[in-house]
Amino acid sequence: MKNKYLIIILIGFILSGCVGVASKGIFGTGVSVAFDPRSVGTQIDDSIMQKNLSARILLLDKKYLLSVKSKILDGRIFLTGKVDNPEEKLKLTKLAWETNGARSVRNDIKIKEDFNFKQSAKDILITSQLRTALIFNKNIKATNFQIDTYKKKIYVYGIALTSVEKDLVIQEAKEILDVKDVVASIILVDDLRIQKD
Repeated sequence: MKNKYLIIILIGFILSGCVGVASKGIFGTGVSVAFDPRSVGTQIDDSIMQKNLSARILLLDKKYLLSVKSKILDGRIFLTGKVDNPEEKLKLTKLAWETNGARSVRNDIKIKEDFNFKQSAKDILITSQLRTALIFNKNIKATNFQIDTYKKKIYVYGIALTSVEKDLVIQEAKEILDVKDVVASIILVDDLRIQKD
């Protein structure tokens, strides 16, 4: 039984490495500039906001380095992860709103519970299955989306070129076995402040 879960986790790690093209530079890793519909200026603004927010979260408490993730798209801030109590969740929300250039904050941070190995393995498997489905769907630019799974609930962040692509991503997520809910924070290219020419 233990070997079965170890194999599932191993497959999850292998598949999570199959994301696609990524860029790395002064501002860190992220979506390839060639595939990202945001203007270069917007990408740089988001990257600077991301570094600023990450540094301020780290200054608040070093334990958040591993337990809290943030993503910024076109000035919209998305927070995920786990904290010990509701007060910490409120502090992080306030911190995000205080970031220069923040247009909105979506806080999907959960309150910690006891670690469940079986649940974590299932979450990794769900994330890997969805990532694979997005890569193989030719109507979806998989590199424009990030996926997090917590307790069989999928969180998808990214930028869709069309509403059809957005619907396809959500549909793919809902078709994954054992998924309880799909929370999609997908922005359409038309909704971006400044787009690439």
